[in-house]
This record gives sequence, structure tokens and C-alpha cells, in this order.
Amino acid sequence: GRNLHSHRFASPLSGNQEVSAFGEAGEGDYLDDWTVVCSGTYWARDGEVRFQHTSTDVFLSVTGEQYGRPIHGQKEVHGMAASSQNNYWKVMEGIFMQPSEVFKVEQYHAEL
Repeated sequence: GRNLHSHRFASPLSGNQEVSAFGEAGEGDYLDDWTVVCSGTYWARDGEVRFQHTSTDVFLSVTGEQYGRPIHGQKEVHGMAASSQNNYWKVMEGIFMQPSEVFKVEQYHAEL
């Protein structure tokens, strides 16, 4: 029930940019906005993607840093400025949605 949030604070273990859960029941702010970065036009079912924070441009990442408490062995998720193998995410389960005809036409629209 919270949003994936980031801001320009250092994460506790790695010193990268902190990522946390923020807001109540979908309420939040502009620091909850992320862009899905695909290798192609669409986010393919078996494809890897990156999530880039809209305001600070960091990539959602996980490296080897682990917390000892409160949940022993939990890895730190943080934002990293540089793209690397630690920023790729792959869907393990979910719902497949066929792109609509409207979306297919709009992707070629040049105006914002």
C-alpha cells in the first residue's frame, strides 16, 4: 500500500541513493515517479527492464549489501547513477496485457 520512493539521501549500507516505501494507499508525491526503460519498444514477457527515477535519474538497483537487523540477510535496494548489471529486473510472475490498437498507433505520434 505504499509507493516506491527516492530522494537525494544516502542509503544506509552502500551510500548510494536511498529508495524506500512512502505514502499511504497510493497517496504520494513526484518523488514516487519512475520510468520503465526497456531494451525494445515494449516490455516483453521474458525481457529485462530498468526502472529510472524520474526526478534524480538513478536506476533502481540491488547489490550485495545485506542488513543484519531487522531482517537478517535482506539486501539493500537503492538507486545508482550509472547503469550496470545490478539495475536489470525481470518479471517472475504477473499478468500479460496485449498492447491495444490505440497504444500501437500512439507510439508513432511525434507530439508530446
